[in-house]
Amino acid sequence: MKSYTITVNGTAYEVTVEETGSVASAPVAAPKAAPKAAPAAAPKAAAPAGGAGAVKVAASVPGKVVSIAASAGQAVKAGDSVVILESMKMEIPVVAPQDGTIVSIDVAVGAAVENGDTLATMN
Repeated sequence: MKSYTITVNGTAYEVTVEETGSVASAPVAAPKAAPKAAPAAAPKAAAPAGGAGAVKVAASVPGKVVSIAASAGQAVKAGDSVVILESMKMEIPVVAPQDGTIVSIDVAVGAAVENGDTLATMN
């Protein structure tokens, strides 16, 4: 058994791994690949939506809609809350990615959403 200190998003974790050949290297490789893939995918998804003229406001985590902070026709600035989600007993605001006007709110309070679901659209 070997002990390692792994840092994920600035938080250090102590892990003990039993050495059985390839098993010890698999957990080390997976966390390195996942953070690199997630940030690279997010900007690519946002750019085509902006070019198409309609911007989707998507859930960043799975959870439940606890409140809707904006309404259709409302002008919002980048960073303004559009929908508030509850995930893991925390309230997480989903914000407008750019300045614009809310075209539609596509969820209702109490709805369960998954990561990436469209919550609202805006121009």
